[in-house]
Amino acid sequence: MPQPLQPTHLAGLHAHAHGACCCGSPLLQRFHERMMAEISRRQFLGGTAAVMALFAGLHAPSAVGEAPKEREGPLLLTRLRLFDGSGAPLRDDVAVRVEAGRISALLPGDAYPEGAEVIDCGGRVLMPGLIDAHWHTTLVGITQVAAMTADVGYVHLVAAREAERTLMRGVTSVRDVGGPSFALKRAIDEGIMTGPRIFPAGAMISQTSGHGDFRMRHEVPRGSATPLSEQERQGVAAIADGEAEVLRRTREQLMLGASQIKLMAGGGVASTYDPLDSTQFTERELRAAVEAAEDWGTYVMVHVYTPRGIQRALRAGVRSIEHGQLADEESVRMMAGEGAWWSLQPFLQDEDANVYPDAARRESQRRVAEGTLRAYELAQRFDVKTAWGTDILFSPQNTPNQLRHLAKLTRFYDPLTALAMATGRNGELLALSGPRAPYAGTLGRIEPGALADLLVVDGDPSRDLDFLNDPERNLRLIMKGGASTRIAWGRVEDGRRFLPGPLPRHGAFRTGGAPGWCSAAWCMKVPFPSLAGHRYSNQLICKE
Repeated sequence: MPQPLQPTHLAGLHAHAHGACCCGSPLLQRFHERMMAEISRRQFLGGTAAVMALFAGLHAPSAVGEAPKEREGPLLLTRLRLFDGSGAPLRDDVAVRVEAGRISALLPGDAYPEGAEVIDCGGRVLMPGLIDAHWHTTLVGITQVAAMTADVGYVHLVAAREAERTLMRGVTSVRDVGGPSFALKRAIDEGIMTGPRIFPAGAMISQTSGHGDFRMRHEVPRGSATPLSEQERQGVAAIADGEAEVLRRTREQLMLGASQIKLMAGGGVASTYDPLDSTQFTERELRAAVEAAEDWGTYVMVHVYTPRGIQRALRAGVRSIEHGQLADEESVRMMAGEGAWWSLQPFLQDEDANVYPDAARRESQRRVAEGTLRAYELAQRFDVKTAWGTDILFSPQNTPNQLRHLAKLTRFYDPLTALAMATGRNGELLALSGPRAPYAGTLGRIEPGALADLLVVDGDPSRDLDFLNDPERNLRLIMKGGASTRIAWGRVEDGRRFLPGPLPRHGAFRTGGAPGWCSAAWCMKVPFPSLAGHRYSNQLICKE
């Protein structure tokens, strides 16, 4: 979160040499974007006092870290282009009414507000909040070394900070696929922290020597009286061998509140000990977890890459295949026939790929990247239910690029189909948790009765998804459950609020208005204290 800015921070940014305005400089543009993001966040999380604290050095009486409060009255979003999460073309001449945290109605574009607060979206696209179906809430924003050596409290504090950043990227729900996320989920749901909805899996259940066995060599062998490893004590993983142990570990995660269960059914790229081609857990062990999950009305997902592992998991009743980039045609046919989900990630050898020091893991990474291209082709050919996720793990430097993993899906799908995968389709996958789903209501769709997780964006998803590469600039409104987490208010006329126009990029600056006035949206010639009297909009001007 940007630190509170004092007037002295403007030194060097405020120069107008020889009467020339410097407000179009890259430095001032970036400074403005940070300041307005902080104003919007404080206004909605902490109220007016929080905004004033930014300028006057005051301490706001309310905690800025608190979650947004749900609106008391109805809200009507108008003048918008609607993407409803289904993949259908954008709709015009429609308005969306929000009440009590849900979509209450889709109305004609000229609908009378009937007591609702009106937000004029200015012709922008309204879409459902994004859903990442393969996310490690507790392990994504920290390095592996820090996760294994730092105090447990530190790990969870880092996760809380990253959860807020995740939501501010427009990701309003995540399916957590392994790690101790129960406490953070509770804190977010209770309004103590800010973040997305979390569907937790709890600890990743792994066999000895499996993909979730993080022990060091000196910790082997394990005796009957050997204490649990540090990763097991923290709830990152649970080692289980045999049907009885698998059954116990599965039931433990259900007891803690898991909405689905995660097992490691094959090797991986990043792991040191289990080779990529290994098959893990017997069919009987996998079936034990499946039966325990089904008894609680939910399902099992498995980490697996190879045809042998995929087919074994499907025979055991697994409902979601995570990764699977090495699948052959027979395995994909089997997925389609069983109605299983294929949770794919665009693992490509590009700027988002992990860097490995050894040749063996680099070779495994190459195989998976090549398999990714074939996997998306097979998924479409056999009409497999396909989900989108990122699987960023122990890579804090990559989390800001979370949505880039979605934008690159346009290499395989048309933009609206790709966007539907990250909204409506992923919402269907979340619903697979049945009675164990922690949030009652439809996610990923804009339809009557659905939860009001909404985004207003500067971009045209019928053309491309490039706007996702810069969420800070292009997400104009982020709403979760009817509460606004980010919103860039514009002018107010006759009780109607207008979202401001997009911020000009560097080079778009021009002077305008009356002589001697500056019409740059980010102009900082207005002294900091006097900003409190202005409503921000793209028409804000200042006078020497």
